[in-house]
Amino acid sequence: MNDPAFDDEFLWLEDIEGTEATAWVAAQNSRTEALLRDAQFETDRKIFLDIFNADDRIPRIVQRGAFLYNFWTDEAHRRGIWRRTTLESYRTAQPVWDTLLDLDALGASEAESWVWAGSSWLPGHHQTVLIALSRGGADATVIREFDLATLQFLADGFYIPEAKTSVSWVDPDTLLVTSADGGDVTSSGYARTIRRWSRGTILAEAPVIFEIDQADIYTYAAINHDPTHGHILFARAISFFTTEYSYESATQPRITLDLPADCIIEISHGRLLVTPRRDYQAAGTTWPAGSLLCIDMANFLAGARNFVALFTPGDRTSLDSWLNFPDHLIVTILDNVSSRALFFRPDGSKATPLAGMPETSSISVQKLAPDDHTETSYLISISSFLEPDRILLGHGDNQAEPLKSARPLFDAAHLQVWQYHATAKDGTAIPYFWIGPRAAPPAGGRPTHLYGYGGFEVSLQPHYLGPTGAVWLARGGAYVIANIRGGGEFGPAWHQAGIRQGKRVAQDDFAAVAIDLATRGLAEPARILAEGGSNGGLLVGNMLTRHPDAFGAIICTVPLLDMRRYTQLLAGRSWVAEYGDPDLPADWDYLQHYSPYHIAKPGQNYPPSLFMTTRRDDRVHPGHARKMAAKMQAMKYDALYYEQLEGGHGSGADSTQRAFLAALFEAFHRRTLQCG
Repeated sequence: MNDPAFDDEFLWLEDIEGTEATAWVAAQNSRTEALLRDAQFETDRKIFLDIFNADDRIPRIVQRGAFLYNFWTDEAHRRGIWRRTTLESYRTAQPVWDTLLDLDALGASEAESWVWAGSSWLPGHHQTVLIALSRGGADATVIREFDLATLQFLADGFYIPEAKTSVSWVDPDTLLVTSADGGDVTSSGYARTIRRWSRGTILAEAPVIFEIDQADIYTYAAINHDPTHGHILFARAISFFTTEYSYESATQPRITLDLPADCIIEISHGRLLVTPRRDYQAAGTTWPAGSLLCIDMANFLAGARNFVALFTPGDRTSLDSWLNFPDHLIVTILDNVSSRALFFRPDGSKATPLAGMPETSSISVQKLAPDDHTETSYLISISSFLEPDRILLGHGDNQAEPLKSARPLFDAAHLQVWQYHATAKDGTAIPYFWIGPRAAPPAGGRPTHLYGYGGFEVSLQPHYLGPTGAVWLARGGAYVIANIRGGGEFGPAWHQAGIRQGKRVAQDDFAAVAIDLATRGLAEPARILAEGGSNGGLLVGNMLTRHPDAFGAIICTVPLLDMRRYTQLLAGRSWVAEYGDPDLPADWDYLQHYSPYHIAKPGQNYPPSLFMTTRRDDRVHPGHARKMAAKMQAMKYDALYYEQLEGGHGSGADSTQRAFLAALFEAFHRRTLQCG
């Protein structure tokens, strides 16, 4: 295996805006477009763009005061408009919207490529709002205060320059700010301090009220404005999966909470909710990892640890999410990777299924008005592979009414969904969803797009395959989602089995799914394309270099690929808990065995590959994809490279860019899997 200090001949490609590097990118983009913009390309691009810009999409909403707010993009508004309506109007087929901010017009007037990055509100105060704007889709944002009466940014309002920033309102004239602007950052590139910033003063001179070590990952403050149970929660992220929490309120001086650092917590409505990532022992009881525990916050502060277990996991069930309301909770769980939602009382005395929920679907629940501490209404989003999304409006009495439904984007009558299980090397059953035509597959199986991730507790759940169904499935292809270890589908243990040394286990799980497809006669290896992005890019990079015989092609997007240098590039240091530290010999000893950039060597039977990233990705460095593509080409492999100039850690800054890339991927399907 390569020496960790090997001579990296493509290190110059890490210079993101360097003249030589950007010239190489331009040449690569031209080459890739010349090869992939075939006769079908423009038709596909138009199909994708029409879907992304369709006027009858469901507008996603959140209530602030008397209005429902939505951010919307379409053909006339590529970067989008921020708008609002009333619930009464939203219920109708054609809601009447008032436009508050036009990002295309703003960008044109300021000569900026603005991308919407969200808004921050002070509960009960709806005169001004903080708006986050990203240049080209990067994680770093500019924060500006917007006046909802004049529909203008305040010239003398709160303003935070471009940085990785989080803000919380204390009152109309005070913020708690965590900003990397100024350079006082952790080794992961995030701010070390939280400042209390008063209107009309200089942020850099605002008093620091909370500080973490440089070796920590990041910090933030969450303010709860509940008149009865208000508090501030300070977070010190020690690693990606361990956080130390400090709590203060009007009656409680700041105190570090006596909880394991690997817990996920929420404090609201006078209750503390805890999910431990490892077994947690308290008051003589051991609670299994992945449980949802509840206790009165005042009692907890007084020393009590008499938690009530609202949910404990099973072999194939795991906690997905929860919402806490004044007198009840809604908990969503995964049952063999399909969602179920339960209606709970805080004392655990009643747990009833949420009414009207389907099977083999993904259910997400969010508060209609998250700033209103008395509100009991909620939005239920239901999604499945073949049925269009729909939204229900639920109420505290466990009753829900239909609110919006999307139209079908493809004919699903001839399609079916199966959940199969592959067998991993250690005998573990690895579930995967297969979606494709009901008809028997042809000889050699169907062209199959296999997608995976396998990291950071992310669960790949059923979701409507709109664009994929309209093009890939409509033309006879099959789509597969692999629920491998490293994800969160079966709780903390499933994730922990696929980190650090176990990352190879997760990758081998994915290869086992590809092998199972071939064994079942669903697809020969030459007809299977593997796609993954970010951590999933590392996954498919290992399919390319470690399991090349199981695949016919690879699409590798915004990936990690150089595991020797990843901690030195952008936010890489923050992921040491997931992968390990390459500067430690013991960690590099296993990391080198799943670092595709180091594994790749000449004379192998590697399938064709397409590497994609974006120049504005300030999370995973573009150098990973650049260097890997350059090395593969230098070794004379069939490797293509494409770099979007915008898009952040994604696939484009707007629908036009995303549609172009989706059409490019379809063309790569045709080129490598010989399918039309």
